Amino acid sequence: MTKFELNILGCGSATSSLMHLPSCQVLNVRDNLYMIDCGEGAQLEMRRMKLKFSRLNHIFISHLHGDHCFGLPGLLSTLALLGKTGSITIHIFQDGAVQFQGLLNFFCRNMPYELKWHIITPHKAVIYEDDAFTVTAFPLRHRIPAVGFRFDEKPKLRHIVADQVKRYGVPLYFMNSLRQGRDYVTPAGEVIPNAALTTPADPCISYAYCSDTAYSKRVVNAVRGVDWLYHESTYGDDCARQAKQRFHSTARVAATVAQEAGVRHLILGHYSKRYTDDTVLLQQACEVFPATILSTEGMTIDLNQV
Repeated sequence: MTKFELNILGCGSATSSLMHLPSCQVLNVRDNLYMIDCGEGAQLEMRRMKLKFSRLNHIFISHLHGDHCFGLPGLLSTLALLGKTGSITIHIFQDGAVQFQGLLNFFCRNMPYELKWHIITPHKAVIYEDDAFTVTAFPLRHRIPAVGFRFDEKPKLRHIVADQVKRYGVPLYFMNSLRQGRDYVTPAGEVIPNAALTTPADPCISYAYCSDTAYSKRVVNAVRGVDWLYHESTYGDDCARQAKQRFHSTARVAATVAQEAGVRHLILGHYSKRYTDDTVLLQQACEVFPATILSTEGMTIDLNQV
């Protein structure tokens, strides 16, 4: 299986607490690291979780509330002090790029790496693509412009069955064609079905991240069918009115989104500091969507385990 792991660095909400750090995650895809939001403490958690700074090249910021981006200047400064080379791309709203570039111009003038700002907008669009997956940003329903991110692995190649390939004398130059699903025709004209020479490709994994948002049909449609959904669950049923007023979600709302979107697994996070026991949020979500887990700092989830 291709490595596709989610590392939880922070899953608290706006006010820091002794239980949780502000929002931050790192996706590890084939040992390349992609950070999603960058709350305070992000770089310390990277060290604790033994995530290599040198493998981080993309950071996705969902919106410009401090608990989702205040860790960014410190992290970028540390990367400069460590002598990181290459480039780092920050996917962020225009106002954020302007403000953070101003800070860096003052505190961190000489960087050994190239810092790139990729400006996103609160509209659904593919914002990043490589050989492994695509990243789509989609609008959330919050007090300020905000987006979620959906990561979709691209179709993978089939697996070669070594004994069968040797038996039929398939030449090396044809191996890639086999992986792509083509049948093999022997020099004598015999057609060997691809299924006799390969086994199916590994399944493609999809993951969606929904930070601060109230319930929205647009969000349901954007995350439809993903294997794993992280959805904020700031409040419990006791604060449903407050959640609505502040354009946040309760755990029950997060579970409703997961159910309506037909996802396979739900991960809760972005907990209010009022809760000293997050299991009450898990219980309320599981009443609607049983395949739910709580996130916590230091947790690594193998997204291949669907």
